[in-house]
Amino acid sequence: MSMSDPIADLLTRIRNANRANHDSLELDHSKLKLEIVKVLQAEGYIKRYEVAEEDTHRPKIRVHLKYGPRREKVLTDLKRVSTPGRRVYTGSGALPKVMGGLGIAILTTPKGVMTDRQARREHLGGEVLCYVW
Repeated sequence: MSMSDPIADLLTRIRNANRANHDSLELDHSKLKLEIVKVLQAEGYIKRYEVAEEDTHRPKIRVHLKYGPRREKVLTDLKRVSTPGRRVYTGSGALPKVMGGLGIAILTTPKGVMTDRQARREHLGGEVLCYVW
């Protein structure tokens, strides 16, 4: 399988595992994926993650999903915004509000990967990777 959009793959795997009520999933490691997963944890959408280096040359990111006390989903959905074929950039003044501020947008900015809230605070624009709610 060719990986033309590893970020869409990451979001799809998390979405599918979440819908199937899995406790965790494994992803191929990349710096950008790791940064996105860090934001998801910081924002409370996933329980935790670790970088597993089982076989020497291909590290994996293991993501532990988060559910409420009665297994209700903390994460409703993830939506890819910017794609390799259609990049979506926004200035600091036009940052998107996701679900009226209930969700987050994850962006790559000159200062790294962050939420729309952080980017607004730091007056940064960037590429809108995805929406999470």
